[in-house]
Amino acid sequence: MKAVFVHEFGGPEVLKYEDAPRPEPKDDEILVRVIAAGVNPVDAYARQG
Repeated sequence: MKAVFVHEFGGPEVLKYEDAPRPEPKDDEILVRVIAAGVNPVDAYARQG
């Protein structure tokens, strides 16, 4: 599975597209496939520090 990680504050260049382990749901959980996701402006401000 691929994921975008932010390991430090900064602009778009700090976003890292990396492999991530696939989560294993517990007996009382489900795994949902995400086809698309969005980012709110406040998320971009938080990334900048």
